[in-house]
Amino acid sequence: MDIELDHCRIGVTATETVEATVLSPQRELPGVLFVHGWGGSQEHDLGRAREAAALGCVCLTFDLRGHRAMAASRDTVTRPQNLQDLCAAYDWLVRQPHVDQEAIAVIGISYGGYLAALLSRIRSIRWLALRTPAIYLDRDWEAPKRQLNADPELPSYRRRPLAAQHNHALQACARFTGDVLLVEAEHDEIIPRQVIEDYASAFAKARSMTRRLIRGAGHAFDDKSAQKDYTDVLVDWMTEMIVGSRGAIAERKVREYKDEGRIDALR
Repeated sequence: MDIELDHCRIGVTATETVEATVLSPQRELPGVLFVHGWGGSQEHDLGRAREAAALGCVCLTFDLRGHRAMAASRDTVTRPQNLQDLCAAYDWLVRQPHVDQEAIAVIGISYGGYLAALLSRIRSIRWLALRTPAIYLDRDWEAPKRQLNADPELPSYRRRPLAAQHNHALQACARFTGDVLLVEAEHDEIIPRQVIEDYASAFAKARSMTRRLIRGAGHAFDDKSAQKDYTDVLVDWMTEMIVGSRGAIAERKVREYKDEGRIDALR
């Protein structure tokens, strides 16, 4: 993401001109990748993707294997396969000629948030938004994802404090140096608050971390009021991150030109 600054002359009369300076964003736009949760679909993210597109972003939603058209593999699809899906979607997005490869946001929900955290270790992500991110034991990595929730140890695992080095997703978060949005549901019946605390603690190197609690929300955010509150939180955060980043770049560019003597005065 960059800002172009050019000088020009504007004709006023047949013989006179005024000097002007044009600041414009580069043609490449931020990319936003949405990752739905287990049992969800890309349709759940389309409304929020439209909001992000209105901010001047290129947005991509997709269906993980085991969902929608590929629901036949629901009982056999594994975490590595779904992470491969996510990598493929990310790689497709950043290859688009109008996408800024250094300005990528990934927004994940529940299982999608868990996958997004893992992705941050193997792909470049600037902004990471996790809504009620799930967590799983590292063992049985190749086992079908659907079997993971049947693990009798999982409920107690999610309720005890976890140091980042003891979980692959948390290890990835511990290395992340971008900006983070972490959203919790007040009445989450699946993801205990301890999981959110573990994620928050892991993001020790993040440039910034914003935490939000959505009042009255359950894990699935079935209530329309909770859905709206989450969308508002996400859009406000993205506006602050993306628009704020563009403003900071523009300010730096003007300062550089002034320091170089190419702008005589800055008002």
